[in-house]
Amino acid sequence: MNHDPRLPPPPRRTRGLLLLGPAALVLAGAAFFLRKPLMMSAPTCLAGRWHGCYDTFNGVVLMTLVTLPLAVLAAWVLARRRRAAGVSSAWRLSLAEVGMVHGTVPWVWMILMPGAGAGVVPGRVSLVPLRDLVTMGSLGIVGNLLVFASLGFFAPMRFAVLASVPRILALGAGCSVLVESAQYVLWLDRVSSVDDVLVNAAGAAVAAAASRRWWRTAQRSASDGPRPAPASATGGAA
Repeated sequence: MNHDPRLPPPPRRTRGLLLLGPAALVLAGAAFFLRKPLMMSAPTCLAGRWHGCYDTFNGVVLMTLVTLPLAVLAAWVLARRRRAAGVSSAWRLSLAEVGMVHGTVPWVWMILMPGAGAGVVPGRVSLVPLRDLVTMGSLGIVGNLLVFASLGFFAPMRFAVLASVPRILALGAGCSVLVESAQYVLWLDRVSSVDDVLVNAAGAAVAAAASRRWWRTAQRSASDGPRPAPASATGGAA
């Protein structure tokens, strides 16, 4: 009798659900530390009023947390469809797609919010590296690190071509340049700073390094397609 002491690998669904663990811990910690300012925006957001909710930092963060169950549901639906189609790594791919959108769009929305002089004050540019870091403060630096962190974390899990820290660094920098250019062109009463680009790109790269164990390699990409039908089902048995 063959006794194999090794434990069988967890099923694909279990491995996919394990990806929710780190994200859930981060969100729970953020909600705990930000619970007081978030509750200040809760009445306005629950009343459905735009001003005071979607045009404030606290309101956008609150609505991002509130809509998290919908994002998880969307990932579940996508994963279920992929599994029905015979695609392997269905949970990983679906979580990556939803995570990139849900974790990035709110931050981009916040940094494109117009200031008090929007449309009147011309765009301003700061091209001296590291000069604005002093005025950012710790909260500003952390916020800039998180802008494209979800993109950096999930993009290599979805696209094999991006499974590289330098490539994610370049992707984060490119996306940040686009956002900073939009601030300048649209006269949003914000300063388009090269330090924002540097910190945004660094946040994406650090997040990418944190998700390295789940990256989608070229070998995985080849195996993520639909599983071939059995010979008996196609009538091609020899």
